Amino acid sequence: MTTSIAISGPQSMTTTLDRESLLDLFIASQDRKPTTLSLYRRTMGLFFDWVDRTGRNISTLTRPDLIEYKHSLEMEGKSGLTITSYLTSLRLFYQWVEAEGVYPNIAKVLNLPKRTKEFRHQPLRPQQAKELLSEVEESGNLRDIAIMNLLARTGLRTIEVVRADVGDITFKGGQRVLMVRGKGRDEKDNFVILTDKTYKPIAEYLSERGCVRMTDPLFTSESNRDRGGRMTTRSISRIAKNNLRGIGLDDKVFTAHSLRHTTAVSILRGGGTLEDCQLTLRHSNPATTQIYTAFVDEERRLNRQAEALVDELF
Repeated sequence: MTTSIAISGPQSMTTTLDRESLLDLFIASQDRKPTTLSLYRRTMGLFFDWVDRTGRNISTLTRPDLIEYKHSLEMEGKSGLTITSYLTSLRLFYQWVEAEGVYPNIAKVLNLPKRTKEFRHQPLRPQQAKELLSEVEESGNLRDIAIMNLLARTGLRTIEVVRADVGDITFKGGQRVLMVRGKGRDEKDNFVILTDKTYKPIAEYLSERGCVRMTDPLFTSESNRDRGGRMTTRSISRIAKNNLRGIGLDDKVFTAHSLRHTTAVSILRGGGTLEDCQLTLRHSNPATTQIYTAFVDEERRLNRQAEALVDELF
């Protein structure tokens, strides 16, 4: 559906624009990174789809309409961070259209979801991560050893491990990397760095497997039903869960995704920046990465126990 909108420019010139052209002007006005602009365009496109789907018109929306849109995102089961991303784009868009004299900023009323204090999947402490990798080492299964090191040291998602091919291991700037097709993407246009500790188990596994082609899956199934075929996310999750259970982490908050969180907080624990963390996890929205900073800050606060210094005085 195309909606024409009257917009008054700086020289009081009035032009009739469809909403896609209005969105183009909004995007062009934002001094942001290409990934952030792409996020704005995608989230606003989803908002326009909702407007059409519910029989509304962009020119006649009211504040209650936007509140209903927010509620619809919650009913779809989207996370607080995802909803924050959607609503941030919406609020910026309405700030801009009000400044351009198109219509009032009806998004002022929108409150962002409160940040959750706990991860759904808990990261591991350094000692737990060491115990986990020792646990899988003791199994002697070279494939599982390689997978667990890859998950814990790069922050890859299970689907990204499943999609990886042997030929995705290459070099960039003199460093060995694994090309990655990220969440919701069609091309392998990103990468993670394979340190020696990450690559060595992979090389040992591929050497044991033998006769691999560049187009072969990086990791293959060992089950009788589909031996040699591409693994599934379920099978990788099961490997992670079994080894986590082996070191006593049997709670539902400890899963394969915990290893992605472990990578993130380990970067920050080691002195890395939020940007380092964002680039490694390949987050398009910095707000998604911010939760790790809050976690590490709280952890440092608990470890320091500053209140104990008071007890020493009186």
